[in-house]
Amino acid sequence: MRYLSTRGASPALAFDEVLLAGLAGDGGLYLPETWPRLDLKSLIGLDYPNLAQRVMAPFLGGRIAEADFAHIVNEAYAGFGHKAVAPLRQIDARLWLMELFHGPTLAFKDVALQLLGRLYEHLLRQRKQRVTIVGATSGDTGSAAIEACRDRAGIDIFILHPEGRTSEVQRRQMTTVLSANVRNIAIQGSFDDCQDLVKAMFAHAPFRDEMRLAAVNSINWCRIMAQIVYYVAAALALGAPDRRVAFAVPTGNFGNVYAGYAARAMGLPVERFIVGSNRNDILTRFIASGRMEIGQVRPTLSPSMDIQVSSNAERLLFDLYGRDGPRLAGAMKALRETGKLALDPAQHRELRALFSGHKLDDNETLAAMTGLWRETGEQIDPHSAIGVAAGRAEKLAPDVAVVALATAHPAKFPDAVEQATGQRPALPAALADLYQRKERFVRLPNDLAAVEAHIRGEIAKGKAA
Repeated sequence: MRYLSTRGASPALAFDEVLLAGLAGDGGLYLPETWPRLDLKSLIGLDYPNLAQRVMAPFLGGRIAEADFAHIVNEAYAGFGHKAVAPLRQIDARLWLMELFHGPTLAFKDVALQLLGRLYEHLLRQRKQRVTIVGATSGDTGSAAIEACRDRAGIDIFILHPEGRTSEVQRRQMTTVLSANVRNIAIQGSFDDCQDLVKAMFAHAPFRDEMRLAAVNSINWCRIMAQIVYYVAAALALGAPDRRVAFAVPTGNFGNVYAGYAARAMGLPVERFIVGSNRNDILTRFIASGRMEIGQVRPTLSPSMDIQVSSNAERLLFDLYGRDGPRLAGAMKALRETGKLALDPAQHRELRALFSGHKLDDNETLAAMTGLWRETGEQIDPHSAIGVAAGRAEKLAPDVAVVALATAHPAKFPDAVEQATGQRPALPAALADLYQRKERFVRLPNDLAAVEAHIRGEIAKGKAA
C-alpha cells in the first residue's frame, strides 16, 4: 500500500512514513494509491476492536506487525465508556443516532486520536526518534489529541485554539492538562487562522525539519483511516450489505464525512452523504452550486464547525479532478489567492450524485435540540442536532436507514443545551471537577514568526531540562 499526495509533486510513501509526515511536502494531503475492498459478509458480528483491525489492516501495508497493531487497537478502545464504542440509538422509524462521544474527551475525535497517539509512540520507540506535534482545533480535536499524546514517549504536542471561540468545557479540557509534554496556545483569531498557521509551519521546510513536525489534525491520513471503521460498523448493524444506508454528518473541515466517502470507495453500500452546516456554510453552498467561496468565519452555537477553509475537501476534489495532482494544485493555489474555486458541470454532477447539504442557523439548531428533547427526552449537543435535522430534511426512499452522527456529548456545550431544554447536562464523573482545575496556556497573535519562536523556545527549554 502506497500513498499519493493530492498535489502530485511529492513522492509516494508507505503507511508509517505518511503517519509521521502528516502533510505532504508539496502542500497536499496523502491518500491511498488504490482503495482496498471490504468483504462485508465476513465482518458481520465482529466486536468493534476486531472490526477495526480488519478494516484498517490493508492500509498498513505490512509496516506494523499484526500482533502489535492488534494490541494498539485493543488498548485504544479499552477506555471508552460504552462497550460498543460507537453505539446506535434509534430516534424514529428510519433515523438512528450513532453516539461517537464515549471516549475520554467526549467527542468523536477520540475514536481516531486514541489510536493515533499510540501508533506514534510505537513507531517513535522503534526508530528512537522524537517529534513535535502541532495541531489546530476549533474545539474537540485539541482535547482529544492532548489526551491521546499526554506523557507519551517521544512526543511534544502544541495545540492552537482560537481565543474565546471554543466552549469553556472544550477549552478547559485542553488547558487543564499539565503534563510536561503538552502546551496550549490561544491564538488571537479564528480557527481558520490557527489552521493556516499549522499549514504554514509544515510548509516552512527549515522549521519543519528542525522541529521534526508531525500532525494530528485530519490532514493526517491515520485520522481518516480510523474513522472509516464506525461507518462500516453502523451499516453492518443496520443490515448492510442487504440494506441501504445514508449518513447525515455535521462537519466543517470535511474530514468526518470524507471517512464515510472512503468507506463507500471500499465497497460499503452508502446511498447518500448529507452534510450539515451552521451559518459558516461553505460546504453546503459548494454542494448546491459547485462553487467554493471562502467567506468570513462567524461565531455560532456549534463552534467546532465555525470554519470556512475545509481542508479535507481537497481529498474529495482529488477524485473530482480525475486524480490529476498538478491540475488540482493549480486549483488550490487559485482558491488560496482568490478565495474561489468552481467545478465544471461534469464535476458538479458527480458531487451532487452522492452529496447533499443542509444549513441551520443558531435558532434552527436550538429548535432541533428542543424538538428532540420533547420527542424522546434525549439531550443533544448543537453539532449533533445539526446532523439530526439535516438527516430529517433529506428526502430519501423509505427503505433507506439514515444514521446521524452524534459528534459530542451534550455536557461539552452545557449553555446551549440548557437554553434548548431547560436542563443543564452534567459532566461525567471523570470530569466533574473540570471547572476547578488549574489552567495553563499562552496567548499569541496570529503571527507565524511569533508562534514558531514560542515553539522553538519551549522545545529548547525541554532539552535543557
